[in-house]
Amino acid sequence: MRRDLFSLEGRVALVTGGSRGIGRMIAEGFLAHGAKVYISSRKAEACARTAAELSADGGICLALPQDVSTVDGCRALAKAFSAREPHLDILVNNAGAAWGAPFEDFPESGWDKVMNLNLKSPFFLTQALHGALAAGATADRPAKVINIASIDGIRLNPQDTYSYHASKSGLIYLTRRMAARLIQDNIVVSAIAPGAFASEMNRDARDHGEELSRRIPSRRIGADEDMAGAAIYLASRAGDYVVGETIAVDGGVALAETAGGV
Repeated sequence: MRRDLFSLEGRVALVTGGSRGIGRMIAEGFLAHGAKVYISSRKAEACARTAAELSADGGICLALPQDVSTVDGCRALAKAFSAREPHLDILVNNAGAAWGAPFEDFPESGWDKVMNLNLKSPFFLTQALHGALAAGATADRPAKVINIASIDGIRLNPQDTYSYHASKSGLIYLTRRMAARLIQDNIVVSAIAPGAFASEMNRDARDHGEELSRRIPSRRIGADEDMAGAAIYLASRAGDYVVGETIAVDGGVALAETAGGV
């Protein structure tokens, strides 16, 4: 049995929404396991600051700021990346948004913003980077695409987040459809469905973690290492045979609700 199953030495990764939250957790984990990591986010200053912070321990983390909520933005990011690297080993489609409003008042703007960033951009960014992903991929060392979904795409939460639920459940099925096509090019597509992790998007976990933990079977919210570990597994040799699957990283919430335990 090889000892480098989880190594990312020599691999190049791009993480969207990488300046904070789950994207930063994943980027930091990739760096610790040897990858060269590009992070992208809409805010250039925040992106550059995070890249500098993550590079402080000796890894190589570079900022490529870009708004990927449009197809043009996705193509611009792909072009910027390809000007710097001959191929891409790992793409993490993490950039996302949420919107909550009562059913009667839910606006078209809240629908379009969330669906564009959470569902449309993972498809079109992967499409734009298809050549870069395929360029270095082989059957023995496939390229990886990891879509960041949510347990809200698996089960309902009590909030009026209609477009968020729709986008994340759609992303889980899109992951399967993309995986079926891209495995032909030695590109493995999979997804992670996070539960409660402290972030700007999940302020409940960030600000009320102790209270929220009482409703989680594991009795805690997710730690940075929990998210990084799942992403490292899928990105490394260890996850090469996991094609089209979505891994829930939620402390057992979705499972318990399905069984009627929460």
